[in-house]
Amino acid sequence: MPRLISPLALALIGVLLFGDGAYIHAKAWLAQLLLERAFDRSVATGEMIRPWSWADTWPVARIEVRRIGASAIVLEGTSGQALAFGPGHIHQTVDAGERGIAVYAAHRDTHFRFLRNVAIGDVIEVTRSDGKYFRYRADSSAVVRFDESGIDPATQNFELVLATCWPFDAVTSGPERYVLHATLITTGE
Repeated sequence: MPRLISPLALALIGVLLFGDGAYIHAKAWLAQLLLERAFDRSVATGEMIRPWSWADTWPVARIEVRRIGASAIVLEGTSGQALAFGPGHIHQTVDAGERGIAVYAAHRDTHFRFLRNVAIGDVIEVTRSDGKYFRYRADSSAVVRFDESGIDPATQNFELVLATCWPFDAVTSGPERYVLHATLITTGE
């Protein structure tokens, strides 16, 4: 009897751990669907639309890298709750398309997992919730310490930074960040 309990207990633990991991990815996927709907309504109405009634954040932009089929809705702020559902716009930075650096951050294992596939020269499209559209070209990337990003908040250029934890396949958090830098190439409505 004890020989039977041990494999069953291990199988149950394995199913629970798999379910927990699947839940995180399912939540991220469902959240992006709800965020996409709220974002589309924001663009159509010009109003801030919360994705669900208890949300403490709202969609502010959509990021797309068409070459690799990547898309994510960006939320206002980078609180832990906001980052659980999508990339966040760092408050102290400008909006995409404005003079300065717009910085968006997200988790490496969900919403910014695609950054590992973005190549220098790729076009990154950003549509804001007010309907304004901007195209950036990825021009550099770096791995930096979390407290030494090298981002110049006083720049007079029109820039975009996408940041996430490094390395991409790590299981635990660490002090390093992956920073993808891009420069504005076109604007539109």
